[in-house]
Amino acid sequence: MFSKSTFLKGAAGAAATVLCPGGATSGSGTATVSSCGTSSSSSIAEKHRFRKMGTLLPSPVKLFSKRRCYLCLKIAILVVVFGLYFMLLLRESMSALTGSSSSSSGSSSPFASMASFAALTSRGAKKAGGAGSSSSSGKLDAWQDKRHHHGGGRAKQPGGSGLKGPPPGGGSKQRHQFPPLQHSPAADGMGGAGSNHSTLNPVYEYSDEMNAAAETDFNERRMVLWNVCAEHRIVGKYPPNAWEFFISPGHGIAWCNIFKAASSTWMYYFNILGGYSVQYLQRTKASPIDLARKRFPRPTANELNDYISNTISFLIVREPFERLLSAYRNKLEGCRNKYYKLLGEQIVKKFRKAHPPKGVKPPHGPTFREFLEFLVSHYRSGGRFDEHWSPVYSFCTPCSINFTLIAKMETFQRDSEYIIRQAGLETLLLNKMPRYKARWITNRSTSDTRNLIPRYFAQIDEKLLTDVLEIYQLDFELFGYNSTKYYGYVQSPDYG
Repeated sequence: MFSKSTFLKGAAGAAATVLCPGGATSGSGTATVSSCGTSSSSSIAEKHRFRKMGTLLPSPVKLFSKRRCYLCLKIAILVVVFGLYFMLLLRESMSALTGSSSSSSGSSSPFASMASFAALTSRGAKKAGGAGSSSSSGKLDAWQDKRHHHGGGRAKQPGGSGLKGPPPGGGSKQRHQFPPLQHSPAADGMGGAGSNHSTLNPVYEYSDEMNAAAETDFNERRMVLWNVCAEHRIVGKYPPNAWEFFISPGHGIAWCNIFKAASSTWMYYFNILGGYSVQYLQRTKASPIDLARKRFPRPTANELNDYISNTISFLIVREPFERLLSAYRNKLEGCRNKYYKLLGEQIVKKFRKAHPPKGVKPPHGPTFREFLEFLVSHYRSGGRFDEHWSPVYSFCTPCSINFTLIAKMETFQRDSEYIIRQAGLETLLLNKMPRYKARWITNRSTSDTRNLIPRYFAQIDEKLLTDVLEIYQLDFELFGYNSTKYYGYVQSPDYG
């Protein structure tokens, strides 16, 4: 028989076994219950810890979704970038095609701004009758590459030479060769409808017809000049006067500065090429030539020889006696400059033969006749002429240097814009001339001097005119001017 206490203990143990399955049953019932409670609470804590770790560590599905989003975002950015780049390329291509279709040369190259002007050269040469110029297109690409790189070799032109020698037919072997006289309207941006307006002068219009006429004139001038050089046998006679050149290798341009022949205008342009701002040039009191020489030092003969074969070289000429009269009126008539005032006093002292009657005020400075007598005497004594009235044939030596372009004051607007466009300097130079210099561009000063020619030459006689022509006749012939008309202005031999 079991006692009551034994039964209760057994029941408690069974209950503990049922309530805490898998728990330890050894020992007292109380210890068993405590052990079960402890075990249950630890398992619950472990479940909570696993749940927290699950929230902190993303599942593989979540990780895969984020990576896919990042990848899609990168792909979208790349698509947008390449799309924009493609649109820019397409736009540039369409612009090039549009420009080439509207130009007269029909070129479709996006590098048309670097193309030369050989297409119209042959047309201009046919009009001018110059067979040598039409053969220049074959050297087009090579010359353009060399001209823009300056120093990557020298270009050659059939019909052009370096420092010495005439075009084909001259029979002299040349070391340096000049680029061909060439032009492409597409290269200058003149094919479009809105590009025919000149920015040199609002009234002046620059068109393809004007461009073709300029090319014809340039070819004719070169032919006339070299024919006269050969006829008088002065090819290479006068050594190149490098002292008076302005050379800008970075812009591919070289200019021989002939004073009293648009020198102020082109001095202004070279100062812009030298980096001076338009605002500074308008307000400065410094001499333009001093400013220009700071940026473009006087070259040596060797430097001129090296640079000029890779540049567009040019000079601007003027009717010799108009230039002479302009120099006299500017420098000696009135004697406003200290240096020329002293020179004028010396001329008056030596060449004034009679004093004016009483009550008549003598002219301030030498008369035009006295000035011309001084020139004749100075020339015959072998003296060196002042740069303002020095003959061009000995000052810029066009029979020793084969200039690419010969511009004239009579067509100054057209020729200047042509030179600027051929050198690719439209952005730098066009529309940069201030208004107060407009009279230089419109040639008013030239027309004023031309109108005064009869009055001044009426002061001299035929003999003095013949003596002066001995100095300047070669300039008249080299550049196609007429000197015989002046015999109608001067006094006849039996005058007085």
